[in-house]
Amino acid sequence: MNVLLIFDHPYGATASENVPHQRSYSAALLASVMRGLTIKGHTIDLIDLHADGFDPVMSHEELTAWRQKRTPDPLVANYQQRLIAADHIVFIFPIWWEAMPALTKGFLDKVFAKGIVYEETKPGRPFKCLLPNIKGVSLLTVMNTPDFFYRWIFGNPITKILFRGTFRKMGIRKNLRWYNYAGMSDRSLEERVKHLDKTEQRFARLD
Repeated sequence: MNVLLIFDHPYGATASENVPHQRSYSAALLASVMRGLTIKGHTIDLIDLHADGFDPVMSHEELTAWRQKRTPDPLVANYQQRLIAADHIVFIFPIWWEAMPALTKGFLDKVFAKGIVYEETKPGRPFKCLLPNIKGVSLLTVMNTPDFFYRWIFGNPITKILFRGTFRKMGIRKNLRWYNYAGMSDRSLEERVKHLDKTEQRFARLD
């Protein structure tokens, strides 16, 4: 499959090594996912939002273009074509204030455009997905909030935004998988590595 990875962390995709003040567990997860996908023989297409200098803010000009089913930003147009070509999408980012960072939210706002990525059929009805090859979506998140509190006290906001409010609304209801890594900064190196190995094995089985 052609697997599109959408990565959002200020340190970038290269911050996967255990170097103090230059490390990101999100980046370490990305490296594990890429190793697993390589074992399986999938094609990997990586979008590193920070490295690309992606601007998440929707301007007046861009909103006008969005309503006309076009974009003035060549980077957004490039992302849209890569989405359309993808068989599976993987989002990787940390959870800040119980939701995704700004670049991922801006990616949804600007790249998921009506008439290009989805089509609105009738008012009040589910959208029509315009991603012809999509077979599934995986979400990997890193957070300090305890898993129990996030799921049962805060009500799982990230899956409500990304799965229920985005992909299911577009008609994608199968193979939506969320893998959450909570409190990793308080775990031993051995525990963190164990989770990375498990992640690599999981994506080596992706089909």
